[in-house]
Amino acid sequence: MNVITSIIPDVLIFEPKVLSDDRGYFFESFRQDIFEQHVGHISFVQDNESKSGFGVLRGLHFQKPPFTQSKLVRVIYGSVLDVVVDIRLGSPWYGRYVACVLDDERKNMLWVPKGFAHGFLVLSKEAVFAYKCDNYYMPSHDAGLLWNDPVLGIEWQVPAEEIMVSGKDAVQPCFGVIESFPYDDYRQERLYPVISQSINT
Repeated sequence: MNVITSIIPDVLIFEPKVLSDDRGYFFESFRQDIFEQHVGHISFVQDNESKSGFGVLRGLHFQKPPFTQSKLVRVIYGSVLDVVVDIRLGSPWYGRYVACVLDDERKNMLWVPKGFAHGFLVLSKEAVFAYKCDNYYMPSHDAGLLWNDPVLGIEWQVPAEEIMVSGKDAVQPCFGVIESFPYDDYRQERLYPVISQSINT
């Protein structure tokens, strides 16, 4: 498993080693030991999956405290542009975003920590998108940002007139109104402490 640090150090790209032959392919989509080596201790409690057509944009979403979520996202079929925005007040990367193409050929995955808004846009004819969460979905604490907020200036790689969003996502608030994520509380090392590998005898 190759682990790549993005322009925001807490956001990581996981690239598995895919073994292919004339029968098909095999790869490890998740390994707890490798994940904890690079992120820290985590317990995933919910897996989600969605299917969408070209131009469908889902996001930018997050959950408010105390039901914040981190996600490990990937594409089972197709290709998407995956985007995460740093919404941690006081962060050196506050308001910056990471954009990464996830597809079914490379099987790459993106780690989206708590304190980030997340969304994706389908680039292929169809895409099946799946992700692990470390907290349960809580509708009462569901929140988001406007996908085309000019302050964020996200380049979605698809003309705006071809992008389809839900009614909810069309009226999400603009960036700068969020006050729930102070940077000191949402540093990765604070959220996911590294477990020592040593054994006390």
